[in-house]
Amino acid sequence: MFKLKKEYAEYENKSVRLPKDLIIELQQLAKENEMSFNKVVIQCIEYALAHAEGKTDL
Repeated sequence: MFKLKKEYAEYENKSVRLPKDLIIELQQLAKENEMSFNKVVIQCIEYALAHAEGKTDL
């Protein structure tokens, strides 16, 4: 099950463009969990990568 966590140690900046409706949904999730938008995006990406079909270990 996907569960949000609060902490990360190291960051690097990278710009990405996302669909407006996805941004709205992510902002709402961040607000509901009293977290930053960035932390929610990171965890959604991590979850998607960990559960991707055809995933290969790097």
